[in-house]
Amino acid sequence: MCTPLRTLNDSLSHRRRYMKHNFPINYTIRVHHKEILKLSDITRMRSQVKGLDELVLQRLWFQVNQGVLKKLIRVMPERHPSRPYTTELERRFKDVEGVFVQSHPTEVFQVDLPETIQDTWDHLTEEPERVPESNWRFASPKSLLDNLCHTMQCLFTECFASTEAQQDYCGVSQWRKGR
Repeated sequence: MCTPLRTLNDSLSHRRRYMKHNFPINYTIRVHHKEILKLSDITRMRSQVKGLDELVLQRLWFQVNQGVLKKLIRVMPERHPSRPYTTELERRFKDVEGVFVQSHPTEVFQVDLPETIQDTWDHLTEEPERVPESNWRFASPKSLLDNLCHTMQCLFTECFASTEAQQDYCGVSQWRKGR
């Protein structure tokens, strides 16, 4: 499980070049507010849902970020300089998801989700036309990939614990870093 996650993490290290420098200043895309999965959301879910299994949060992480990557690719023109990078990220993400699914018994994925997580899951699978305008947010492509990277390192800490000077992305100190 860790090898494909580390490969994805290595690819994400280039996100500044591809997601910041290849877009106009202040460029944002419209996403459902539940697609902006931050470290604070994970901490909030952990504290609100008693006995929340880490596997449930990891499943949610896959669901959220799969949609984010698809949206990023959809808004980019065919010849956009960041499109090959984003397509490769999506391919690596799917590889990680495949390994994740294979590394757990199928019964694990048939367990009912806690209500809070199920609500988020339902919001993510809603038809875009049916989503109220108040549920949409605007986010930069880089911030979406930053959230993907930081939440990945928080939820799969066992895969990133050995890297030198590794930051604790689950810690409260990371929520508003640099602001």
